[in-house]
Amino acid sequence: MLEELEIRNLGPIHHAVLDFAPIRHALLDFAPGMTAITGETGAGKSMLLNAIRLISGAQADAGRISAGADETRAQGIFAVADGSAAAAIADDAGAPAEDGELFLTRSVPAKGRSRAMLNGHSVPRGVLADLAGELVTIHGQADQLRIASAARQREFLDAYAGDDKALESYRAAWQALKDLDAKLAKLHGQEAEARQRADYLKDAVARIDRVAPQPGEDEELKAKRDRIENAAAIAQGVGGAVAALDSSQMGYDDDGGAGVAQLLDRAVQSLRGIRLGGVFDEAADRLEAIGGEVSDVMLSLTREVGDGEDGTDLDAINERIHDLSELVKRWGPTLEDVLAWREQAGLELEDLDASPEKLEELTRRRAELAAKAVKAAGRLHEARAKAARELSRKVSDELADLAMSGAGLDITVSSRLDGTADALEAHGGDDIAFLFTPFPGSPQLPMGKSASGGELSRLMLALELASAERRGDGTAAASRTGGGGTPGMTFIFDEVDAGVGGKAAVELGRRLATLARSAQVIVVTHLAQVASWADAQFVVSKAAASEANGAAAKGVATTVSRAEGEDRVREVARMLSGSESETSLDHARELLAQSKLD
Repeated sequence: MLEELEIRNLGPIHHAVLDFAPIRHALLDFAPGMTAITGETGAGKSMLLNAIRLISGAQADAGRISAGADETRAQGIFAVADGSAAAAIADDAGAPAEDGELFLTRSVPAKGRSRAMLNGHSVPRGVLADLAGELVTIHGQADQLRIASAARQREFLDAYAGDDKALESYRAAWQALKDLDAKLAKLHGQEAEARQRADYLKDAVARIDRVAPQPGEDEELKAKRDRIENAAAIAQGVGGAVAALDSSQMGYDDDGGAGVAQLLDRAVQSLRGIRLGGVFDEAADRLEAIGGEVSDVMLSLTREVGDGEDGTDLDAINERIHDLSELVKRWGPTLEDVLAWREQAGLELEDLDASPEKLEELTRRRAELAAKAVKAAGRLHEARAKAARELSRKVSDELADLAMSGAGLDITVSSRLDGTADALEAHGGDDIAFLFTPFPGSPQLPMGKSASGGELSRLMLALELASAERRGDGTAAASRTGGGGTPGMTFIFDEVDAGVGGKAAVELGRRLATLARSAQVIVVTHLAQVASWADAQFVVSKAAASEANGAAAKGVATTVSRAEGEDRVREVARMLSGSESETSLDHARELLAQSKLD
């Protein structure tokens, strides 16, 4: 929802207009529900839409800058919900929402490049465009062509249908089919170099598999070989060490042959014999601990002698080390690298394997995926066709209440399915068209080519109302890419009242107010019968510029002010009769009192 719009030094695109009146500064604080923007013809109401387009990522134009100013600047503050698509876009851009708000800012200097900012952070202009697609939809003459595209119409219908399960099921089946098609195309299109690569990988994998290396095996074998080759030296060294530590282990009994273990034991016994405790017992304890360490060392050494490699084939070990070394030379530098290379080579080989058996298997799998995609496309077609019939009827009914009696919308969903997957595309196998009949007897024509700007705006209002009614049933969430927003979405209607008057204008205002129950609605209007339904009203007018109000030059400037109380009564009276007579003022009060939804 748009909470606030601030504009500085914004003018019309064409400075040649004689009654050029820039907006030096304007601050509009919007509220939920319906807001009307009113003012005399030529006052500059369209500049408010230009400001919103700027913060929505539109192309910058230095011609928008008011005379004498260095830059034009527009900022919109939007309220967003946690977990919403808009919040996710802001997070990805590194400028997350603050207290549930997003600040979209655009500045256009007289010279140089424009700047786009989100929550005070510079971002690409496309980020603002992506955010605006989730936050605001403008239905004006310059914006209607979006819904005229087949892609936008399909998105609107899919959102209205609300069958996310059918849509997601088809997308998954389509993607699986396309991935397999790409793999088959790669196999069929392999050139000689790719086949040589496959042959090399096959030979290399076979060679590694024949050796069947194990992680760390080469280092273990080298250590084992060293022990075998030095078995005699190990036995001699260990024997001498053990004898020095404990002579009893080697058969010595006389005192002259006592080892370290016996000597430590004697020292401990001597100290214990003092029987005075204190420092003597502490020394004995320390010597006993040393003796325990000596015993552990002797046990470890005697095990080493006992674990000799008697009977081990040294030639076999050397041959195995040689085989492993050859692998390391080719695909090392370590045995672990060899194993990792072999795993990667196996995966690559699967992609390069163009054997008849492999191709046959993939072709069979492709047929299964194609059948699955065709079936999913059929379910999606049924959901779309049902939604198209319902939406066409509801929109046609709405048009009758919007001064377009006899007009109608016919949404066609034509299936291209022929039993194969050849006709499928990323979004299904349907051709969708929104065909508009502006008056009885008129041929059905594509949207955008069959109606004026005002008629298109009312047609879009009818679509939005039908979508809002669907959401009220809790069955669908509507598209953000050309219509059909969710609660919190901001809809802006321009020219929606063109060619409308009398009772039809009252009904138009009522329908806009109805839409405003589920989304924020901002309407630029010159009809009092429409503006009277609004929850808030802003008046755009011209005034003489002065240094006091921030104008940089003499002339005329556009001002925007909120009309409340008697000020609003006077503005509605002006819209009704062009004057503020007692009769028109009474009429305005009566109209405002009557313009209430039940």
